[in-house]
Amino acid sequence: MNYIASIGSYAIMVKEVFKKPTKWGIMKSLILKEIDELIYGSLGILIFISFFIGGVVAIQTALNITSEIIPKYLVGFATRQSIILEFAPTFCSIIMAGKVGSYITSSIGTMRVTEQIDALEVMGVNALNYLVFPKIIAMLFYPFIIAIAMYVGILGGWVAGVFGGFSTSADFVEGLQLDFNTFHVTYSFIKTLVFAFILATIPSFHGFYMKGGALEVGKAATTSFVWTSVVIIILNYILTQLLLG
Repeated sequence: MNYIASIGSYAIMVKEVFKKPTKWGIMKSLILKEIDELIYGSLGILIFISFFIGGVVAIQTALNITSEIIPKYLVGFATRQSIILEFAPTFCSIIMAGKVGSYITSSIGTMRVTEQIDALEVMGVNALNYLVFPKIIAMLFYPFIIAIAMYVGILGGWVAGVFGGFSTSADFVEGLQLDFNTFHVTYSFIKTLVFAFILATIPSFHGFYMKGGALEVGKAATTSFVWTSVVIIILNYILTQLLLG
């Protein structure tokens, strides 16, 4: 019953976010601040992880090709499919649940503890719109850094494969071009947009409705990371079944 109540509270929160909007002059600066914190601030860690994960995928694929019958371009093919279909949209989103989600929950939770949210409501400001709406808009730019993660991941696979002696550049590029389906990229971006909404709203929910003091802020951040990750994994399964099944 607690789960059902939480889902109901979450739906009500999302509905309230879009009511009684804050003045555009104020909202614009809030959105730009969130883009800097949530998107630009996450670019470095995603590039770093994507590059090395792409390299690991290429190396593991090459090491498992033990038969002369299996073509060498399979390294590039497997790297492309793994990065575009699953790693970039899903694995990166789980990483973001830890980085961005914890930041959102702790920042809003701290405002709740220090009664800043109460002050906003006393002044007649829709606190949910003021705090959560800029994060939702900022996360609409999330597909851009996922596109960069795709490129860097494939680049990492190429570097590891070619300079590690596991594949030639020509074979790797041939694998990248083999049976390329543009809908796979579309599918990844659809998932990314759904995950972006989850990354902005579930951590906000846990931060906004938390109770207690400073200790509970940390607990709320941990809980939001767990539930954000669980929802992303479940939605990943559902969207894959709907779009590719």
